[in-house]
Amino acid sequence: MSRYILAIDQGTTGTTVLLVDEGLRVCARGYSEFAQIYPQPGWVEHDPEAIWSSVQIALANALGASKVRPEEIAAIGITNQRETTLCIDENGRPLHNAIVWQDRRTADECSRLRAAGHEAEVRARTGLLLDPYFSGTKMAWLLAHVPGLREKVERGKARFGTVDTFLIHRLSGGQAWVTDGSNASRTLLFDLAKLAWDDGMCQLLGVPQKALPTVVPSQGVCAETRGVSGLRDGIPIAGIAGDQQAALFGQLCFAPGEAKCTFGTGAFMLMNTGARVVPSKHGLVTTLAWQRPGATATQAGTDTQTHYALEGSTFIAGAMVQWLRDGLGMIKSASEIEALASSVPDSGGVVAVPALAGLGAPHWRPEARGIITGITRGTGRGHIARAVLEGIALQNCDLLGAMEADSGIRLSALRVDGGAAQNNLLMQLQADLLGVEIVRPKMLETTAQGAALLAGLGVGMWSSEEDVRRAWEEDRRFQPELDPASAKAMKERWAEAVKRA
Repeated sequence: MSRYILAIDQGTTGTTVLLVDEGLRVCARGYSEFAQIYPQPGWVEHDPEAIWSSVQIALANALGASKVRPEEIAAIGITNQRETTLCIDENGRPLHNAIVWQDRRTADECSRLRAAGHEAEVRARTGLLLDPYFSGTKMAWLLAHVPGLREKVERGKARFGTVDTFLIHRLSGGQAWVTDGSNASRTLLFDLAKLAWDDGMCQLLGVPQKALPTVVPSQGVCAETRGVSGLRDGIPIAGIAGDQQAALFGQLCFAPGEAKCTFGTGAFMLMNTGARVVPSKHGLVTTLAWQRPGATATQAGTDTQTHYALEGSTFIAGAMVQWLRDGLGMIKSASEIEALASSVPDSGGVVAVPALAGLGAPHWRPEARGIITGITRGTGRGHIARAVLEGIALQNCDLLGAMEADSGIRLSALRVDGGAAQNNLLMQLQADLLGVEIVRPKMLETTAQGAALLAGLGVGMWSSEEDVRRAWEEDRRFQPELDPASAKAMKERWAEAVKRA
């Protein structure tokens, strides 16, 4: 009997593979990093073959660390770095390095489109901003700069996809070229209301629609394995979601108004808005959370199996701690920051704005730069460390304020995950500054967990959301302890510092 789900979490710097049983227990784990490529300032690329190699290595490591037999794997779930874009030829060979979500090479093109007055239409149809973050302008750049690519696309000899598309193509032995709505909705080419590729957006960016993958539900069998070392042929690939939507699902935020924040390199806050497409007027983006069986384009807006989300992303969170370690040498390991920050009762008036890569939502100021203010002769390493943690938390206050204003929902609790969510002081600061309860699960790899849940539900390992809830385990809750006046004062100092960043 098939008893395990294999979850592939393909991230920005490496790939994690988990084997998960019916009780949501991780039975084995594999991980493999790959190189980051920086052709010039502001450009970030990945070698697609290196991505695939990392998946194969992580898969072999996970299988090697377990006693699971290939016939015991019931299904595969995939989650991925979302906006990263690549193109392949008719034989599945990459025609260029993948352009990573962090890449800023299309900033001028986005500015040109905004100046031409297209942003309102883009927002209305896709829920997104005209920003290099998203995939569509990356595809347009590839068409303009890869010799012969446009001709290949017109002749049906080349195709575009996101990382999930590429992995499913490889896992299926070249039989499938698909994506799900959560990834499609990050391209600037997908109509949120119609749940389909948009002719007008494709024409605006000059991306032929025939080069795009078929959009399938996030839950349900979309392909089967074929010719993959270590796996039997015929394992269903039954779950797909972009990393942040997968984390929302993995945190069991199934109902409208439920929200999570993932603390990784950046911080990503999503709120489930149910069947409602909520346009943002406060600097967030609207995205598809997931489609599950029964959702169709004609049912959009009323089918409870189609869920949307409001999303706010900050570019730097855990990366600010890494900067203290690698850039300043203030700590030897990221885990040391909690003890250092706890060595002082407060930041002593120091404010750190983590705008090392500009400010993301809700400010959208790519020209902003990180600053540390309020330093005096009495400032020590502990004050700066604490100010860095406070800055990470204060960014999320801006996100939640925008989210509540857009949705009309007052959040009562926020679920958290990601590596930095292990930091108890950061989680307490987050509860204090947001004024809401923070809920941390035992399983912090909720991105992979979300992919596993979608796949398991897709093949009937779990029959319902209630089955899943019974298996999900909570670790700890953090209650707000800071008095409101002090929290208000910290937010005011933060707002002034952000203006100067």
